[in-house]
Amino acid sequence: MKEIIYLKGDATLPQANGTRIIAHICNDIGGWGKGFVVAISKRWKAPEIAYREWHKTKTDFALGNIQLIQVEDEIFVANMIAQRGMGIRKNQPPIDYKAVELCLSNLAKNAQNLQASIHMPKIGCGLGGGRWEIIEPMIQKTLLANDIETFVYDFE
Repeated sequence: MKEIIYLKGDATLPQANGTRIIAHICNDIGGWGKGFVVAISKRWKAPEIAYREWHKTKTDFALGNIQLIQVEDEIFVANMIAQRGMGIRKNQPPIDYKAVELCLSNLAKNAQNLQASIHMPKIGCGLGGGRWEIIEPMIQKTLLANDIETFVYDFE
């Protein structure tokens, strides 16, 4: 089984050849403007526009679903809905671990179809309040077990 490749750098500048998918976590209330999405929006406008339109239409806009947007010839962005609202409520972070695993399963299918590698920050661990020791095994189960090359970036 493959292992996660940890890199220093910017996940919006994927360090691999071929088709690449940049994956990140979104909330389920249509909010976009803090965290990793800021870096995405600085490079491409399409993922934010598509996310806001998806939220407005409500078509499949639910925890566990993903939206894939092509932003360059061989680069896609995966908007993955796995966060309930924003901010901590009743001592609970907004990350929804079941939704993370569903999103990653959906991401794996897309990556296999596109023969793509996956690139991401430590998803769900910033504003989502998640714990990497819970999310990392999900990545192993969904992406690595399906032989998908996966890169996780630590921004310097």
